[in-house]
Amino acid sequence: MVRYTKEHKQETRQRIIATAGRRLKRNGIDGSGVATLMKDAGLTNGTFYAYFESKDDLVTTAVADQLRAQHANIVAQAAPGRAGLEQIIRWYFSPEQRDTIEDGCPNAALLDEIARSTEPTRQAYTDGALTLIDGFATRLAPHDPPSARLKALSLLGMMAGTLQLSRALTDRQLADQLLEQGIRNALALIDAEQGA
Repeated sequence: MVRYTKEHKQETRQRIIATAGRRLKRNGIDGSGVATLMKDAGLTNGTFYAYFESKDDLVTTAVADQLRAQHANIVAQAAPGRAGLEQIIRWYFSPEQRDTIEDGCPNAALLDEIARSTEPTRQAYTDGALTLIDGFATRLAPHDPPSARLKALSLLGMMAGTLQLSRALTDRQLADQLLEQGIRNALALIDAEQGA
């Protein structure tokens, strides 16, 4: 029997989480079975329970990982202040972001299913979403981020909903126009007076 190092086990676990995150965003939580998720990671079904207690455990972990990655790779990398928020908004409402669901925003891809998920999954989502909105709020009000938290939450909701709608439209021109309008709406929201 082969014994794997802790590092190998952690790398394998992370591979499962990352590939599951992509598959969940592409096919949804209900549309992604354990067999498919493990096949994506290049592993057998039998090894699943060596890493996770249940599919819900993997979903919760993958949702948290996807939001953490979005924060680290997009929000945390953006410039400070309004310029950084505009960078985030323009990236978010790009046709590439809309068209590559598996590499895109977990909010727009999974929000409707997360609302019907287990409490731990919903909590993992809430924690990740709060990290994102805190990154937005810091750029909206650098000297008093808590004052901008509700506005940042509204911005995230508007962005996710607009992207979801753009993905659902079959008329590509209309979907592109919606993304452009989303940029204008988001910029108008961040430029509106605080507390208005």
